[in-house]
Amino acid sequence: MSFFDDRGSDASAIAASIQRQEVSATRILTAVIAAIDADDADLNCFTTRLTDTARAEAAAIDRAQAENQILGDLAGVPFAVKDLFDISGIPTLAGSKINRENPPATTDATAVARLRQAGAVLVGALNMDEYAYGFTTENHHYGATRNPRDRDRIAGGSSGGSAAAVAAGLVPLALGTDTNGSVRVPAALCGIFGLKPTYGRISRAGVTLFASSFDHVGLFARSVRDTALAFDLLQGADPRDPVCTTRVPEPTRPPLAPDIAGLRIATAAGYFQQGGQPEVFQAVQTVASALGATQTVTIPEAARARAAAYLITASEGSSQHLARLQTRPQDFDPATRDRFLAGALIPAPWYVRAQRFRRWYRDRLRDIFQTCDILLAPTTPWPATLIGQESITIDGNEILIRPNLGRFTQPLSFVGLPIISVPLHRPGHLPLGVQLIAAPYQEAKLLRVAAYLEQQGVVSVAAA
Repeated sequence: MSFFDDRGSDASAIAASIQRQEVSATRILTAVIAAIDADDADLNCFTTRLTDTARAEAAAIDRAQAENQILGDLAGVPFAVKDLFDISGIPTLAGSKINRENPPATTDATAVARLRQAGAVLVGALNMDEYAYGFTTENHHYGATRNPRDRDRIAGGSSGGSAAAVAAGLVPLALGTDTNGSVRVPAALCGIFGLKPTYGRISRAGVTLFASSFDHVGLFARSVRDTALAFDLLQGADPRDPVCTTRVPEPTRPPLAPDIAGLRIATAAGYFQQGGQPEVFQAVQTVASALGATQTVTIPEAARARAAAYLITASEGSSQHLARLQTRPQDFDPATRDRFLAGALIPAPWYVRAQRFRRWYRDRLRDIFQTCDILLAPTTPWPATLIGQESITIDGNEILIRPNLGRFTQPLSFVGLPIISVPLHRPGHLPLGVQLIAAPYQEAKLLRVAAYLEQQGVVSVAAA
């Protein structure tokens, strides 16, 4: 029987079984390849598969095991990455048509290299919104990624291929990036764990950036234990990335019997209780009740923070593509092209004013985290919508889906806070996510609370 027969094995279990010589890395990889062969033609998670390279890596792990060498923490664990991480030997597509012409990357992105150094086996690159500018992974060039929970629905974006691959059990771990919600939104819609750490805590070296002052490397997993394990291996200073801090990495793995004693937990009120379907707010209340959280906190000017985030990311994103917008506009997804062109027209004083507001807003959040340790908020304003669906009705108003899926994630990305989206246990219903939010560098608290919720059965990942 394969570890992937039920598409539910997590990275920690696979690594432990390989360490104990109960199963070989090659056997695990063979099961993963079979799962991808069976499902990915329909799900459309992968843009590039690295089958031959992965087989060589798995065989090398088995040889090391036979020679009684010390294996890494993720030895033999398959993983995949959003197709904007450099992978040595193949071009980095970043969801675009134009990048097909680029030469192959000569080195791995730092995050990819760190997982490989821990023994993880890279099986491929994953679909995404073009240049990470979107929330649905309905890619104009490579097709839409389907949600494994309902294949007529979106997986979310821009890291949709990453979230869907983990939710479907094709791989137990995947890397993504989060600018305005691109890890948290697809994690919520696909019903898995999605971590966006503190800005600069995981290196972005070798990653195609969308908006440099916002972009985070994040990750997807099927359990809190796997999330913490991968995060600990990924974090740490990198001279290749000037924003990757020199802060000493701190272990974040929660205890086997986690508790929340002493943690001050509050629900974000006001803006974060408006503009969504009732079930997303009920999900937050379910989590709050499980945590005994009765305090509410109002984050001032959250709507303005979202507007400022739009200005800054659109301006920074468009500046990276001006030459190609001028010479090859026909080779962009028309929707992406139009958003970049609009960003290029933003007046410089608007950008400067948005950055000044950003500093003020960061100070307000710092004040809030003097009174609480963890904030709770919805991840998305509604569950996954149908592929191709343009709008949804909220409170009697027709709302465009693509620009509004980040309603609750954008005001928090704005100041680089660590956040994990946890999947609410909802048998028979589409997945929903709840954001756990902490002060900078407090990932250990996030994972402690997430582990408690998982232990209590409040949050969990459904079988694929």
